[in-house]
Amino acid sequence: MIYLDNNATTQVAPQVLDAMQPFLTASFGNPSSAYSLGRDTRTIVETAREIVADLLGAQSASEIVFTSGGTESDNWAILGAVEAASDKNHIITTRVEHEAVRKLCERLETRGFRVTWLEVDESGSLDLDALRAALSEDTAIVSVMLANNETGILFPVEEIARIVKEHSNALFHVDGVNAAGKIPINLKESAIDLFSISAHKFHGPKGIGALYIRDGVNLSTFFSGGGQESGRRAGTEAVHQIAGMGAAADFVKDLSAMTGVKQLRDRLENEILNKIPNSRLNGTSDAAMRLPNTSSISFENVNGEMILTQLDALGICVSTGSACNSLDHKASPVLQAMNVPYSWAMGAIRFSLGRFNKNDEIDRLLGVLPDIISGLRALSN
Repeated sequence: MIYLDNNATTQVAPQVLDAMQPFLTASFGNPSSAYSLGRDTRTIVETAREIVADLLGAQSASEIVFTSGGTESDNWAILGAVEAASDKNHIITTRVEHEAVRKLCERLETRGFRVTWLEVDESGSLDLDALRAALSEDTAIVSVMLANNETGILFPVEEIARIVKEHSNALFHVDGVNAAGKIPINLKESAIDLFSISAHKFHGPKGIGALYIRDGVNLSTFFSGGGQESGRRAGTEAVHQIAGMGAAADFVKDLSAMTGVKQLRDRLENEILNKIPNSRLNGTSDAAMRLPNTSSISFENVNGEMILTQLDALGICVSTGSACNSLDHKASPVLQAMNVPYSWAMGAIRFSLGRFNKNDEIDRLLGVLPDIISGLRALSN
């Protein structure tokens, strides 16, 4: 199998599995228990918290709260902010957010919240003047992703944070789920208040994530119950998952490996665009404005689901990036927001590489993809 869908999930690193196993067997204690079996697992939880804090460049490990994943972290950040600021009724986000943010904001609109949806241009970039104009005394939270999961486009979140703080008293939340472990993050040097991550996006287990809450930020609790996570997130900690997340954060903190990932991505991207007629990159080619592992490429007048199916039959895993739904043939909200024409958006494929990909895997993909595209185009003529 050739796995090129690392923005969907990643392979659990061997050292991550090794770190988790003891807490599924002999070391099964509840970290809230006072005896040694519990105290030992508490030590593992706090060590993992320190490692995750280091990955994010947080000022203190106490700013890291473990959650069930990126979706919970995103939902908690937004719902906790609007509940804490009950006198405010305004939310600002973008048209290209992950569903965990976008669908929540759509639901909040039905509950009477006013949501400003910031647009992007054809390269996927935000209009920061529109952000400035939208901010008001009534704004409770601004939520913007760092890296788009479909296109890999990066938003200037440090600059956005400064704008938010200069023009409002709103909290600023960043969905960093597809950025952690791929690019440098230094939260203590920014004005970002809240930052969401998920372990399975950087070679950790599924079902565990974290929300960075800057010291001093007032955020309502999401779950009621015991006093776990310093009273901020009730529920017995999943020690095996947390141990795995800590091991994964330690594994990916060395970003030098991403240089090789970027070289593979650039080779794949350039050869596709040069060798396959009527193909185009969705977004920008500016390396400073995109993740090093992601390439969204559209093939005009070809169905992305059919490309995916044929690659899958050859043991190659890619994604349409939600660009084409096989039932209703609607382009993804991200590509729609970027004004990608339907004839291109329906044929979008996301290639997202990871630390375990090799040159020969790219060779294999490049060896079969041109014939797949030409064959599908012949069928449609």
